[in-house]
Amino acid sequence: MDAVYRLTSAILGDEADARDAAQEAFVAAWRELPRLRDADRFDAWLQRVAINASRMTLRARGRRRVREIPSSQVVALASHAAPDALSQDASRLDVALRELSVDQRAILVLHHLEGRPLAEIAALLEIPEGTAKSRLFHARRALDAALRDADVDK
Repeated sequence: MDAVYRLTSAILGDEADARDAAQEAFVAAWRELPRLRDADRFDAWLQRVAINASRMTLRARGRRRVREIPSSQVVALASHAAPDALSQDASRLDVALRELSVDQRAILVLHHLEGRPLAEIAALLEIPEGTAKSRLFHARRALDAALRDADVDK
């Protein structure tokens, strides 16, 4: 339960939306449970359901961009994107994160906040490991660029 809520919260950045998406994920998982082929992969499957529920929540709200994530949750992300990010104002992180897509945010959360290895992320997202590595690289670069843009806008 906690892992699903942490993931939806990090993607959506809004407590109410995160709770709704987590609930939708559990309802969808319950409905689709008979179709789960490999019970050993339940956690990865549930995480994928949570990511999809987060996407649907964003679509239902008519949003194009992800809302804020509290800076306390993303310090680890920033440290991977820009070495000096830890010494910068927390609001700069919030501004930068709003520029990332759901997919970019999700892969950063899965890898840096959840601590999942690339192989597990690849399996979770049903993509080749090389693609997961590439997406993580591009998400880090996007975060780095957004952090630089946030500096320019100051």
